[in-house]
Amino acid sequence: MEIVELVNAPACRFCGAPLRVTFADLGVSPLANSYVDPRDAGKPEPFFQLHAWACESCFLVQLEAFETPENIFGDYAYFSSVSTSWLEHCRDFVRGAIARFGLNGESLIVELASNDGYLLQYGKEAGIPVLGIEPARNVAAEAERRGIPTRVEFFGVESARRLVADGLAADLIVANNVLAHVPDINDFVAGVAIALKPLGRASFEFPHLLRLIEQRQFDTIYHEHYSYLSLSTVRRVFAAHGLEVVDVEELPTHGGSLRVTAARAGAHDASERVAELLAREDARGLNRIETYAGFKDGVDAAKRALLEFLISAKRAG
Repeated sequence: MEIVELVNAPACRFCGAPLRVTFADLGVSPLANSYVDPRDAGKPEPFFQLHAWACESCFLVQLEAFETPENIFGDYAYFSSVSTSWLEHCRDFVRGAIARFGLNGESLIVELASNDGYLLQYGKEAGIPVLGIEPARNVAAEAERRGIPTRVEFFGVESARRLVADGLAADLIVANNVLAHVPDINDFVAGVAIALKPLGRASFEFPHLLRLIEQRQFDTIYHEHYSYLSLSTVRRVFAAHGLEVVDVEELPTHGGSLRVTAARAGAHDASERVAELLAREDARGLNRIETYAGFKDGVDAAKRALLEFLISAKRAG
């Protein structure tokens, strides 16, 4: 196992330990969703290091933050409502959550990174009060146009305190494909703990690190994804902020995702699915640093195999 000792080693964004183990080094790359204005086509484009590290202490796989969230997400190119299959996925989730959690007209659903109102529209249709938190002003404007009340800001401890002060503590917080996108994961999760009502629940969806490793999905590593998450590591992060994982579902979305339900510690009993998946992750090596250190060898092999194919295909005409 190769351990790199750096003079100024980056620190783990969750536990602060020095990062010494490479998960995947993909060289340098421009930001994935940063499109070049035609007027700037002749100018150099900024490139940033795309090096994923694995923490030896908490096993969080992560990138260093080279660009600010404001520059990445302040004016965002992706509108969630363009995907009809994703809309169906979210409609089914909202309907199921209303039934499972007994939500009604006295409840409040808050979505973090609510985009263009793609999910909250189904809560509104069911007569449930909703509120979106969205940092990208351009997509938040579309949500407002649809009648989805939206606060334009990045979520964390300070914004959570403002919600509570305004009487907007949530019965259900939804954070779909956002936990991996926040550089300060501690501030974000601590904010969720503050913004929940005592018996409230928070639902997170994110790509499952186990699927990334097993299927060698290194193309999903890019600068917007600061963190690459297993249930084991997410459970550690949540526990540090007084939250407990009470349920987990495995989903086919985004190459294989998890839907994790969390609540304040002791508020609700945990499903058997939590212990089952934690045991499966442990059996597949997600609590051993050697598993992470070995991933880069597979990435390098895939690169060489592709180059060898292209060279041989060229020679064959």
